Amino acid sequence: MNNTLRRRRIGEEVYFSSVTDPKFKHNRISVNYILPLEKETVSANALIPFLLRKGSRECPDFTLLNQKLYSLYGATLSADVSKYGGYQVLDVSISGLDDKFTLDGEAMVAQCAGLLAGLATDPNLVDGAFPEKDVELEKQYLIDSIEAEINDKRAYAINKCRTIMCEGEPAALRKYGYVEDVKKITPQSAAETFLRVRRTARVEILFVGCGDCTPAEEIMEATFAKLDRAPIALPEQVRVPAAAQVKQEVERMDLSQSKLAMGFRTGAAQNMDELSAMRLMVAMFGGTPFSRLFVNVREKLSLCYYCAARFDRITGIMLVDSGVEAQNREKAQAEILNQLEVMKRGGFTDEELENTLLTMKNSLYTVSDSLSGLEDWYMAQLMQSTARSLQEEAELMAKVTREDVMAAAQKVTLDTVYFLTGEKED
Repeated sequence: MNNTLRRRRIGEEVYFSSVTDPKFKHNRISVNYILPLEKETVSANALIPFLLRKGSRECPDFTLLNQKLYSLYGATLSADVSKYGGYQVLDVSISGLDDKFTLDGEAMVAQCAGLLAGLATDPNLVDGAFPEKDVELEKQYLIDSIEAEINDKRAYAINKCRTIMCEGEPAALRKYGYVEDVKKITPQSAAETFLRVRRTARVEILFVGCGDCTPAEEIMEATFAKLDRAPIALPEQVRVPAAAQVKQEVERMDLSQSKLAMGFRTGAAQNMDELSAMRLMVAMFGGTPFSRLFVNVREKLSLCYYCAARFDRITGIMLVDSGVEAQNREKAQAEILNQLEVMKRGGFTDEELENTLLTMKNSLYTVSDSLSGLEDWYMAQLMQSTARSLQEEAELMAKVTREDVMAAAQKVTLDTVYFLTGEKED
């Protein structure tokens, strides 16, 4: 599990990081453009990675691109948008077989890196615009992704609670943007957005796999050295220590099961020891199948269909969400707060603490089971300006004491209560 990160600056606000693990047979390379989340640009930015995966100047259409991927032993491309606190991350990545597992020792790392570099920095622009057909297809894909949230009522409630909670903060914005703004994008404006992204974003390039990253590093360094770059300074992440008052909102929809989402602040920015204690506290509170919320609110009292807590280490927000019958809303909310008080006064057993610690250690081990898992882990680390390995994280977690967990719980305060219920419910 001791996968350590090596990181080097290869250009103006361009960084190349690598993690080597010999158990894999493939490598994954990703180019990540990091930008501040802003209402004016979030939708236009979100379209860019999906356009970049359509082709480059050297592979100007999807057919040629697929032929190239097939020739690289079936290498695969992916693109997506992520949100880390107040930052939006646009990524394009490629996964391919390592050189030593090819039939004739082909230079797969170099070829995959070269293809990705072209897609990420030199797309197929014609007369200063993306192909109209590609833009319309990817706009519809983005709109569908935004609108799909409403079909998953649990995810919708969580996101709505976060939006209400973080009103006025960048973290309130949606990572894919907004339908009305996506509809306004044209082939010309998309090209202008790409050029702005390429020029101003901080760039994090990650190489995760079993191979020698040197060819990829050299190709990426040479590629970005040719570009006109004027990176903007990323703003500091906003972290509100506590709410001035608790916000409450009820929304009605046609649904059979009501959703209760509660947002909590966890205090000012913590050091690594305090952060580990907070993560362990949240897991004990509502992050495992034997957590206090699951055992008491769901199993013993039967107040909800599910009840779980999650923690965003960047914003310091803890969200608790549950599926409830409308008539049980007040009881469920009261018991969730009661279980938090139990955590604050140390009313949990040593066995709960030990079992939670073991579960979290096991989850850390599973992170290293896949290339995408390792990449996600280190990308999150880089967003926090750290580079802890999984082993280092496990060691920090093992040092957490009962008193540390209680101290972490003491910092947690309620900020927002959002209730999504049926149209006819009282």
